[in-house]
Amino acid sequence: MSTPKITETARYLTFRLGDELFAINVFKAREVLDLSHITRVPTAPGYLRGVVNVRGNAIPVVDLRSKFGLPQTADSLQTRIIVMDLLIDGENVVVGGLADAVHEVLELEPHEINEPPTLGMRWRTDLILGMGRRDDRFTIILDIERVFSTDDLVALNESAGRPVAAVA
Repeated sequence: MSTPKITETARYLTFRLGDELFAINVFKAREVLDLSHITRVPTAPGYLRGVVNVRGNAIPVVDLRSKFGLPQTADSLQTRIIVMDLLIDGENVVVGGLADAVHEVLELEPHEINEPPTLGMRWRTDLILGMGRRDDRFTIILDIERVFSTDDLVALNESAGRPVAAVA
């Protein structure tokens, strides 16, 4: 499956995982939270850190480092939870993504975004919308909804105590 070409100027929330800079469309991000107490869910998959209370709602928190197969590091003062509104397999899902740090909102023109390289990439190119470039720096623009699968949707709903919808 090919990556859709970005044809319009858009704003992206940038965040760091390890040494890499990532971005998601700013409209997918509901809010950015300081790291707070995350309640573990005993039978959750390894990448699911647990749930966090956001104004009385249990929001599942995915450790994005773990989801991408990066080595684990201790949380720091810069660790943040990006609360995202996603449409996964036709269902609206609110999920938190744990990032090492959140940086800025970046506006990129289509000419500032390259197709992801097909060789030498450590990331799955089907999860990447493009490579934003600003000065000498590249930012990996994620198709964040594609990062999560149907199995993830079931695990996220179960962890948040929501009934699991029938998934085809």
